Amino acid sequence: MKLSRYFSNHARAYDAEMDDLVSDSEGKNVLEKRLKEKRSQLDFLVVMMDDSPEMLAAAFHQGFRFPSPKAMDLLVALEPEEFPDWDKLARTITLTPWAQAMADRVLREPTGEQFMVVAACLEYLYTRADDRGAALEDENEDEEDHDLDPEEQEARDREDAGAAWMEEQGFDPKPPKA
Repeated sequence: MKLSRYFSNHARAYDAEMDDLVSDSEGKNVLEKRLKEKRSQLDFLVVMMDDSPEMLAAAFHQGFRFPSPKAMDLLVALEPEEFPDWDKLARTITLTPWAQAMADRVLREPTGEQFMVVAACLEYLYTRADDRGAALEDENEDEEDHDLDPEEQEARDREDAGAAWMEEQGFDPKPPKA
């Protein structure tokens, strides 16, 4: 599974939000209590859905069902401007009745459809944490190269090729950059 840059960044924030909800300062599991509180604050959290989607998305925890994991794997590789309409995802994502009631409220907002895609993807990634860990590592390894302009990338490629040639000639490998 390959993650878009968008989901790579937001999955970390969602994980942190969920970690905060799971236990109190004494280490007791308080997830259900905190989820109930969060769900009761829906009208307040809707205001945050564009800037901090993980805050509202956590209220949907355990409310999504994913009958087509392969379709979800493709969806989490997309950037927001590539998201399909929420209505088109009916076979890919279903909601429990309580989550559907919350979604009906969120979908009345101008960016509600996009948010619902984000929330579903964040929950999907959270439930597939083992698989996502590998995808995040792959993404982080590639991230450096994606941020370079073409000239800088070419210079780095030449440097790498030169270092490889030096190793072939018997010289010690160049230490990795920090």
